[in-house]
Amino acid sequence: MPDTPRPPTAPTTRVGSTYRVQIRPGFDLDATAGVTDYLAALGVSHLYSAPLLTATPGSQHGYDVVDHRAVNPELGGEGGRQRLARALRDAGLGLVVDIVPNHAGVAQPAANPAWWDVLRRGRASAYADWFDIDWERGRLLLPVLADTPDALDDLKVVDGELRYHEHRFPIADGTGEGAARQVHDRQHYELVSWRRGDAELTYRRFFAVSDLAGLRVEDPAVFDATHAEILRWVAAGDVDGIRVDHPDGLRDPAGYLARLRAAAPDAWLVVEKILEYGEELPDWPVDGTTGYDALAAVSGLFVDGAAEGDFTALDARLTGRHTSWQDLTHDTKLAAATRLLAAELSRLAALAPELDRHDTRAALAELAACFPVYRGYPPEGARHLAAARAEAGRRRPDLTRTLDAVTALLRDPDHELAARFPQLTGAVMAKGVEDTAYYRWSRFVALNEVGGSPAHFGVPPAEFHRFATARQVRWPAGMTALSTHDTKRGEDVRARLAVLSELPGRWAEQVARWTAKAPLADPDFAHLLWQTAIGAWPIERERLHAYVEKASREASVSTSWADPDLAFERELHALVDRMYDDRELHAEITAFAAELTPAGWSNSLGQKLVQLAMPGVPDVYQGTELWENSLVDPDNRRPVDFAVRRELLDRLDAGDRPEVAADGAAKLLVVSRTLRLRREHPELFTTYRPVPARGPAGAHAVAFDRGGAIAVATRLPLGLARSGGWRDTTLSLSVNRVTDMFTGRVYSGSELPVHDLLSTYPVALLAPTDSVEAAA
Repeated sequence: MPDTPRPPTAPTTRVGSTYRVQIRPGFDLDATAGVTDYLAALGVSHLYSAPLLTATPGSQHGYDVVDHRAVNPELGGEGGRQRLARALRDAGLGLVVDIVPNHAGVAQPAANPAWWDVLRRGRASAYADWFDIDWERGRLLLPVLADTPDALDDLKVVDGELRYHEHRFPIADGTGEGAARQVHDRQHYELVSWRRGDAELTYRRFFAVSDLAGLRVEDPAVFDATHAEILRWVAAGDVDGIRVDHPDGLRDPAGYLARLRAAAPDAWLVVEKILEYGEELPDWPVDGTTGYDALAAVSGLFVDGAAEGDFTALDARLTGRHTSWQDLTHDTKLAAATRLLAAELSRLAALAPELDRHDTRAALAELAACFPVYRGYPPEGARHLAAARAEAGRRRPDLTRTLDAVTALLRDPDHELAARFPQLTGAVMAKGVEDTAYYRWSRFVALNEVGGSPAHFGVPPAEFHRFATARQVRWPAGMTALSTHDTKRGEDVRARLAVLSELPGRWAEQVARWTAKAPLADPDFAHLLWQTAIGAWPIERERLHAYVEKASREASVSTSWADPDLAFERELHALVDRMYDDRELHAEITAFAAELTPAGWSNSLGQKLVQLAMPGVPDVYQGTELWENSLVDPDNRRPVDFAVRRELLDRLDAGDRPEVAADGAAKLLVVSRTLRLRREHPELFTTYRPVPARGPAGAHAVAFDRGGAIAVATRLPLGLARSGGWRDTTLSLSVNRVTDMFTGRVYSGSELPVHDLLSTYPVALLAPTDSVEAAA
């Protein structure tokens, strides 16, 4: 992780902390307005919303915007937005909105006026330049048909439109006469089999999702048209911050962000930029990332790195795997480049007509597979390209001449290939690693997280302190997170899985017993499944069924999205059912999960406190102020019971000091008291200094001083217990009288016994008593 800080490049923010709400048709703007008082009581400064502009009808996430001119009517429209704005003001809260500059939703063309016009008028459309379409390849391909030779026979002309089952398409002026297939053949678009999209698509898309068409937001006219409404909210004072989705998909992220900063000079801007291990965010005019780098550092802090060898050996025994993470990700990225993203790859190869098309395509795919980060940015990106070239040459010496020629073009900032190749590498990394390799690499799945690095087994405290120190200097206003709508597992699932790193032998014995008793034809996926189940247990049967179907298809080994293997999936679902129906097996899973749970709770509280108190603007993902065992989306977008949370918070405010128990009230205590202290005393969170723990158990404490507020957390709690507890381990404080915000206890003196401080909870948040008494 970076340890060479540089000066911050963004303005100071008014955003102190955020709470992410997945606003959707089932929980709309008015429902969100109804929880603003709770969010204020929790201690956040800002609501952080999912995208609010008009999305594809029925969208549950909002990232498929179809009309940038208005608030989604399914969320309550402009009236709902204004009511939310008033509720936020009344509660003393601000708003951070999520925007989607890279792409637009085209699954239902009639819902997207600009796309509909492009389909109707082709290159003559006023919106033809909005979308990143390769018009030189003829008609615009739309991969929506069934994969049968007679699919077009189902076309009909109805009410002046072409209809294919539920799909509607416009008809160009003067082309509506004749049979439906004849009309189709005269259009500016061509309807083709859904299978042809990956290889033949004629427009850039979001990753491999043909329902999301890439926008040319680098065009000032497109930027203005797609951002006018959001910027109107900013100008009116209704929005304080903007979260930019997927900047890696843009042709020119730096130019886009400069334009956005100029349009919203005082807004808090964060980018959903995923940084690889050791990578730094470019010097963009933003406040930071959305926090995946912090997530990796914080979660890794609670993993015992000494267990890496044991888990590597276990994985080899269970799966027969002898492949490295580097080789696995190379292969999955190469497959993504040449299969899922074949159309994009072919478009790039065509940009070097002087070279052999076949070899150029192979060289670009190999470079993308070897690219060490999501994408390179000038000038730092040159070293990433050099690393990719060296590795590609090692793997494909037969392509040496073509690799040299292609790399020369990629180094030319004025060449079209150099501009477009970075858009491919980001998609290749996302699809090849996040959405494939993470479901195949089952060594220790707590590390298989967005922004994580499964090859790096844990984060020692010294490394974390270096990371946090650098962050305080360079990106003090960047977001921190532990869970998002895109994480593969919720924070508390990862926290419990981290306990396994303290029990490698115990876990090896248990999982070997289960895999022998209930085998699966795919041993890699079996190991992933058993870890996920034990991390989330008890989990409702239907949720685990939904997870294993998605995860196994993402892995694309024994089944896949394109070609599901129904026999394997029946076997997989039968294994899940056996977890619930086999009394002995169910009892063993339940007992083992219960064995891990207390230490998992300790890890959960520890990582939550560290994330909320460390440098940055902390985000709480909806519902995670209590224990939360979500898995990958859509599981992590389930409804949140705010009534339960209100009641528990009221109890805490009435003086209750809960035990660390199943109701999660202890986590709510940590969240609310840390957020409130940050809001009421921001002056206590302005610097960063590690606080050493001295004594026999010093390695089990992580503590830091933020400029007056001191956070203390327990790490590796099982090892701590085995070694005899804290004993005479102490913390050296720079103040003489402090109050623990969780227990209310007051401590005096410069040396504080840790066993006393952490006798009630495995975490503590200390503040100068004078400050606390003054606030009271």
